Amino acid sequence: MALLSRYPIKRKHDIQVSYSPNVRNILEVEVEVHGKPLTLFINHWKSKAYKGYESKRIKYAKVLQARIAKLSTSKEYIILGDFNSDYNAYLTLEDKIDDTQGRTAFNDVLQTKMGEVLVDEVTIQKAKRGTHYSLWLELPVDERWSYKFYGKKSSLDQIVVPQKMFDGKGIDYVNNSFKVDKADYLFTKRGYINRWRYKKGKHRAKGYSDHLPIFAYFDTVPYKKENAQKIVNSKVVKDVSYLYTVESLDRQIELKNVVVILKRGNYAVIKQSKHGRGVMVYRCMGKLEEGHRYDLLVEGIKTYRGFKEVTPAYVIKERGVEKNLNHFYLKKEDLLKGSLKQNEVIRNLIGIYKNRHLLLGGQKIPIYFKKKKLTPKNGSKLKIDYAHLGYYKKLELVIYSKKDFEILEK
Repeated sequence: MALLSRYPIKRKHDIQVSYSPNVRNILEVEVEVHGKPLTLFINHWKSKAYKGYESKRIKYAKVLQARIAKLSTSKEYIILGDFNSDYNAYLTLEDKIDDTQGRTAFNDVLQTKMGEVLVDEVTIQKAKRGTHYSLWLELPVDERWSYKFYGKKSSLDQIVVPQKMFDGKGIDYVNNSFKVDKADYLFTKRGYINRWRYKKGKHRAKGYSDHLPIFAYFDTVPYKKENAQKIVNSKVVKDVSYLYTVESLDRQIELKNVVVILKRGNYAVIKQSKHGRGVMVYRCMGKLEEGHRYDLLVEGIKTYRGFKEVTPAYVIKERGVEKNLNHFYLKKEDLLKGSLKQNEVIRNLIGIYKNRHLLLGGQKIPIYFKKKKLTPKNGSKLKIDYAHLGYYKKLELVIYSKKDFEILEK
């Protein structure tokens, strides 16, 4: 860990987290900004890999909070660094590293959450000592990421502030200044983060960090409140059809009582009623089971070449098992009518496969096998048990598993 400063550094020392040489300590630095002291706590908490249990990050948070408790009540400080925890860690904590019964370092110990809701910009202005506000809440939910791992977006990098950064005294946060630097050169031509590159253990002098930079402005000018309260930390209840009316989300969406009508690997199709819209859920943070009902919290949606999917989503509540899924599925007759919409699930089709199409009832319907090795030979007669009605420039049948179809004749 390091700090580059254009302002004079008055004091610095390590806050001891552990005596183990493999544990990074917290760097505490005091700088002087136009005659006003500001303390910075630079962190790099334990990663989630290699037995990265949550209790190890909780140790960091407890040590940091203990140090903050000893500061003068007039002391101004900023907490920042790579916390290896999302701003909503209480939702994203994985079972395999949860050794604390769901208690998280970032939300519970660092007190960026009060009760069941995250500390927002209004709450922090009246908050008690030890309570903190993550600046990720300044951004719409779709934009809250600075790191990608196999397509999964995370907000591991944090700038966290206390009430003192909003009190109109000394140094204050500049409202709405928090951003993620997404300059073109920080991405490859294929859209991946342009991380540093090694060859045989040596840096090739190409690339940058695998994390995007985040930044925020602070000033000796008093914090300016907004005329209207931000809505990015609020949650509204909507139905699935609402997701087809917007391209991005500025707040969390709660979908109540949805049923999983198809689950294949990381993919699931959900509906709320027989005649309602369906939508694909990709990489839900929580275990979804086919035939079960849930209340879900949605933080992002994506449209790719006309196809709509939800990602990420979190399980808020399990509502039991749906006794009969049959009335949620479409049949051959529905498909031939030609009035279908994407993200339906169709059952019991028999047709001939030819050149990426299924010949059925005199119609040619595009069909796509998610695993190429499953693609049958031209002329094969197929019995399709389950097909997802996807969309890639146009509607198409999507087959995910070899269990979803059989070849009757070749």
